[in-house]
Amino acid sequence: MKEADVRRLLAANLLCVFTVALTAVVPAFFWPGFTVLGTHLTWLCVCSVCVSALNIILHLALKTNLTPKRSSFAHKISRFLKCCIYFFMSCILFHAIIVLYGAPLIESVAETFLFAVLLSTFTTLQCLCMLGPNIQAWIRVFSKNGATSIWENSLQITTMCSILGAWFGAFPIPLDWDRPWQVWPISCSLGATFGYVAGLIIAPLWIHWNRKQLTYKSR
Repeated sequence: MKEADVRRLLAANLLCVFTVALTAVVPAFFWPGFTVLGTHLTWLCVCSVCVSALNIILHLALKTNLTPKRSSFAHKISRFLKCCIYFFMSCILFHAIIVLYGAPLIESVAETFLFAVLLSTFTTLQCLCMLGPNIQAWIRVFSKNGATSIWENSLQITTMCSILGAWFGAFPIPLDWDRPWQVWPISCSLGATFGYVAGLIIAPLWIHWNRKQLTYKSR
């Protein structure tokens, strides 16, 4: 493992953290009354779009996609369309899972779906950028000792942290505190965001500390 690769990963992850922070501050200069809590749905859209765009640019620039590449234009179009379909299916799947875990079925549909989009952005989009629409590769990466690069290790950590953050974020909702951030789905989406940010910071540090034990085999 090259130390330069770990530094590249750290720089890319810190840029993502910086982007998430900016989505909470910059829109207020152009959108009067914008706040993460007060205009939460708007923030969900802004955060999802910005993080998505940055992740796509970073993966293209750093060439983290290790899957075989073909130069055929038709193949690229087909791959892009598959990625779009997979992302949309991920949003629907997350929406269904969130409802099964207790979210309102009919009320707050927009809020639940945008939360599902945010979760898909933090998890599925990274898988699509790095592994493409290849379910077998996804299963391999998230199996024990399945990662073949530091980027895949980072993908494991950020994905798990995002989902755990969303899960922990649901705990305060039923409490009778009557706080503005307890309104659905604010605490869950903030929990997912903090989990994602924590994962971005933890991943390169964990990889650096365990670099001597990490060995990657080509698959």
